[in-house]
Amino acid sequence: MNRRNRWTAFTWLFPLAGAVVAWSSPLTAQVVGQEDMIYCQVDGAALLADIAHPQDGSDLPAILYIHGGRWQSGSKDDPRGLNVQQWAERGFFAMTISFRLVGSTPAPAPQQDLLCAVRWLHVHADHYGIDPNRIYLSGWSSGGHQVSLVATLGEGPYPRTGGWDDAPSHVRAVMSISAPYELNTLSWGDLWTPISGDPIEARRLASPMEHVSPESRPILIVHSDDDGSVPVEQALQMVETLDEAGAPHRFVHYQDRGHVALTDEVVTEMLDFIEEVEREGW
Repeated sequence: MNRRNRWTAFTWLFPLAGAVVAWSSPLTAQVVGQEDMIYCQVDGAALLADIAHPQDGSDLPAILYIHGGRWQSGSKDDPRGLNVQQWAERGFFAMTISFRLVGSTPAPAPQQDLLCAVRWLHVHADHYGIDPNRIYLSGWSSGGHQVSLVATLGEGPYPRTGGWDDAPSHVRAVMSISAPYELNTLSWGDLWTPISGDPIEARRLASPMEHVSPESRPILIVHSDDDGSVPVEQALQMVETLDEAGAPHRFVHYQDRGHVALTDEVVTEMLDFIEEVEREGW
C-alpha cells in the first residue's frame, strides 16, 4: 500500500494545497495533516511539504525533517524518513519537506529551501499552536549535513529565497543521522558545486565542522562504524570538534547499523535527546 492510500482524506482546500487528512490516535484525541502543502515558492516553482499535528494543539514542539540522497535525489516521501503521523501522535507538529535538487538547481539551493521552511514554521507558529522556541530539525545523510549546517553556521551568507523574508530562522536543536560534516574530504562532496565561484571554498563554507563554536545549537549525532556512504571518521572528527568548543551534543555510536536511517531505535534516541535538551535548558 503506498503512502497516499494510508492517508484518509476528508476534504480538500484548493488544488495546490494538498489533501487535509485526519486520524484517530491512541495518544491524542485526533491528529490532522496535509499532503503536498506549499511552504515556499522560488521563481514560480512550488516547494512541497507534508505536515501533521494534534488538532487544536497549543505550545507544540515542532520537528522539521529533510531527506537524504546526496542533495541530488530523494523526496519527502522516503519511507526511511520521518513519519509525520507518528510524531503528531506524540504531540509534535511534524513536517517533512522536498527541496530543489542539485541536478537542476545547484548548491546552495537545498540549504536555502531548508532555511525557508524554518521561516515558514515561525510565521505559522500561532496558526498551528507551535512554540517557536521549540523548533527541532532532523535529517538523514545529506539531510543531516544540512541540519548540522543550520546548527553551526546558521543562515550564513546565503541569500534568502522562497518567501517569508522578514521571519526569524532560529531553531532549538538538531538531530543528524549518518551525515557528513566536511565536504572537501567526502567522496561525493563535489556534488555540492555552486554555479559560480571557487567550489573548494563553497564546500568549506558548507561544512558544519568549519563553524562549530560554543554558540552552536545542541546537536545529536548518530553514526555507525560500518557506514558505507559516509565514513565514520566524519562523525568522530565532528564530535571531537564539538568537544573542543564546549558545544552541547550527544553522540550515538553504533558498530553494525550501516548507513542507518530513522529506525525505531534511532527515533527513541531522538526523543531522548529532545527530552535532554528541554530538561537541561539548552
